Amino acid sequence: MTRTVAVASQKGGVGKTTTVASLGVALSDLGDEVLLVDLDPQACLTFSLGIDPEDLTLSIHDVLAGSVRAREVVTATEDGVDLLPASIELARTEATLLTSGRREHTLDDALAELRGHYDWILLDCPPTLGILTVNALTAADDVIVPLQCETLAHRGVGQLVETVRDVMRTTNPRLRISGILPTMYDGRTGHARAVLADVVERYDVPVLEPPVPRSVRFAEAPAIGRSVLATSPHLRGSDAYRVHAARMHAELTRS
Repeated sequence: MTRTVAVASQKGGVGKTTTVASLGVALSDLGDEVLLVDLDPQACLTFSLGIDPEDLTLSIHDVLAGSVRAREVVTATEDGVDLLPASIELARTEATLLTSGRREHTLDDALAELRGHYDWILLDCPPTLGILTVNALTAADDVIVPLQCETLAHRGVGQLVETVRDVMRTTNPRLRISGILPTMYDGRTGHARAVLADVVERYDVPVLEPPVPRSVRFAEAPAIGRSVLATSPHLRGSDAYRVHAARMHAELTRS
């Protein structure tokens, strides 16, 4: 059974794309079939996996617009995962979706033909709580919330949690929050530990352990067009993502 996971945060620069790519590659390394979906008009996931968005003739925009089927756009990557890539055209998709009769379900409907072909579909959400993110939450079984443990990054968690609960009430009752994943984490600072403790107490949402340590290698990997697990396999952050992927793999196997 395919498990669909949205990686969402309304703040940019907190590690959403890195988390999607790293978990996807780690799950693939465990033998799972994985599809990644780039829902951000900035197309960072697409670029990070070695595909130039400007060279694309078809993207997830065309799928959501209804002009092609999802399977026609799926692209293989060097890292062993498949990708539904994005381009800047995705910026126009939001306006198109707002006039659609099933606007919250468009992505879920489009992915229906791919479910059963993959063990995992991981959705890289844009850094907003707009209709693209709502589509991702409507299509997902689980949500992972990357959190950079700084005050400004943590302010939007409450709004995201409330959006998830709204989606659960209106379009997707099966949705659940798997947990908050601390990223770019420096446990040596009291501030990072305090922010994390405050999130746990304030929102009653699980925190996924271990946290992903801060490293410049995460910023360097996209320039090479590969995931950090390929470019820096022995990095502590790579090991952290492998731990999370192993837990996900075990849960899927038990189900």
